[in-house]
Amino acid sequence: MYPGQTVTTTVSIKNTGSIAANAFTLTPGTCAQSATSTTYGSATDLCSQMTLVVKTGSTTLYTGTVNGFSAAVDILNKTSTTSVAAGATTSFSFAITLPSTVGPTYSNLQVSQPLTWQFTS
Repeated sequence: MYPGQTVTTTVSIKNTGSIAANAFTLTPGTCAQSATSTTYGSATDLCSQMTLVVKTGSTTLYTGTVNGFSAAVDILNKTSTTSVAAGATTSFSFAITLPSTVGPTYSNLQVSQPLTWQFTS
């Protein structure tokens, strides 16, 4: 990514069970920064610089820094739905932006953040 760029990725989650899920959560793990090559920038705060917008359809589930995405999201509550039918697929978009104000100290750095999706019936 270059400063000011936004990259959007879509993820689809399917209820492969045989009954409807009465709860659906997305729980983020801790954001971690690492280098992509042996020559890299000296910045240590990329997780708090990059911004993230998570949506499903027209519903925004989270907007803020990647580092700030730390609390579980009750997807059914946010979307005002009561369940996810067996066999149903829900799509989510993740838009990550590298601020236009970052400089060369952020070169060749990357972030990663584990995500846990859970259906409960």
